Amino acid sequence: MPDSSLIFVAVVVILIFSLFLIILSRYRKCPSDKVMVIYGKVGSNADGSSRSAKCIHGGASFVWPVIQDFKFLDLTPISISVDLTKALSRQNIRIDVPSRFTVGISTESGIMQNAAERLLGLKLSEIQELARDIIFGQLRLVIATMNIEEINTDRDKFLEAVATNVETELKKIGLRLINVNVTDINDESGYIIALGREAAAKAINDAKRSVAEKERDGAIGEANARRDQRIEVATADSLAIGGENTAQIQIAQSNAARREKEAEALRLAMAAEKVQMAKSLEEAYAAEKEAETARALREKATLEADVLVKADIRKKQIEIEAEAEAEKIRRHAKGEADAIFLQMEAQARGTQEVLTKQAFGLSQIVDAAGGDAADALRLMLADKMEELIKVQVEAIKNIKIDKVTVWDGASGAGEKTATAGFLSGLMKAIPPMHDLFDMAGMQLPSFLGQAKPTQAEEAASLENGDEE
Repeated sequence: MPDSSLIFVAVVVILIFSLFLIILSRYRKCPSDKVMVIYGKVGSNADGSSRSAKCIHGGASFVWPVIQDFKFLDLTPISISVDLTKALSRQNIRIDVPSRFTVGISTESGIMQNAAERLLGLKLSEIQELARDIIFGQLRLVIATMNIEEINTDRDKFLEAVATNVETELKKIGLRLINVNVTDINDESGYIIALGREAAAKAINDAKRSVAEKERDGAIGEANARRDQRIEVATADSLAIGGENTAQIQIAQSNAARREKEAEALRLAMAAEKVQMAKSLEEAYAAEKEAETARALREKATLEADVLVKADIRKKQIEIEAEAEAEKIRRHAKGEADAIFLQMEAQARGTQEVLTKQAFGLSQIVDAAGGDAADALRLMLADKMEELIKVQVEAIKNIKIDKVTVWDGASGAGEKTATAGFLSGLMKAIPPMHDLFDMAGMQLPSFLGQAKPTQAEEAASLENGDEE
């Protein structure tokens, strides 16, 4: 369950992140040199009609996927060369007007909408050709309404009329006129050249007449100027001499007063300077004294802080190390104690389990013997008889007898030979089963036979019988 919940959360996070990336990818910013046109389902106008496109300049907008898309219109100025020839003027004189027009996509709201509807998707050459056709027609129209004199002499009026007519028509396709530059105006009949020659001749004659009049006026003015000069010079000289004398007197008086004031000011300045120097030295000595006192206190505080902080840090470090060592010893001892406890508990459980199983097995044996303990013991001994005999046989099995020399002499009837006596004695060296049970504090069951009483036991038995 935790894994499935984590997977679900991861999937939700990935979906949210992907949706966020999609939203970011569809949020488009419009550069300052372009117009972004969003087309598709973009809403409706104020009158209820559906809009064909939405134009954005200098901003950003979210473009919905599937139902909307966008393109850019470049605002870079477009230069168009218009070499108009044989245009008919109002005087029926054909003239040539070579010119260059600079146009561009308009950023006005209504005109920008026209550009989106009529220029979106067109190449630059196609836009230039379309604008050139409009300019040609309007330029011919303006020339047809003006005289050659107006076109030639009043260029501002001509350019204003051209700009007004051309820009009006360009706005219909979403363009605006940036600049008009008429290179030159020529005609086939030479009328403009003749007008130029006439104007040049008139200008030359007017210039010559103006020069003669100016020369005459110059000579008269020169004589009058010399007369006025002499009068003015004499008057000025007399006034200058009087003024110089008065000025020298005033200068002398002013110099004396100036020197007196300078001496007084110098005396006051020197006194004030001495006083200020004394005060400054006094203040400097006092400031140095305070600075030295503050420095001594700061150094004392610094040394005390270093010693105390280091001692405090060392103390805390020792305490932390001691606590860590004690905690380490406690945890180690606790771990050893837990290990010993677990080991002893496991051994006890194992011993208990073995004894429980043995007791359960003995209980089943007794139940199998009908509840009689003697019968149960017989069953157990019968089951282990082979092993008991094997144990006694194993006692002499591994005895190594390299060589046995038997001197077997004659014996009487009913007596054992020497060889039989040797083997019988060897078997008697093995503890009898009765003795093994006696050493264990148990008594061999009667069905396995009774041990033969010893001579001492027989003698004690006879004594007891006699006494009775």
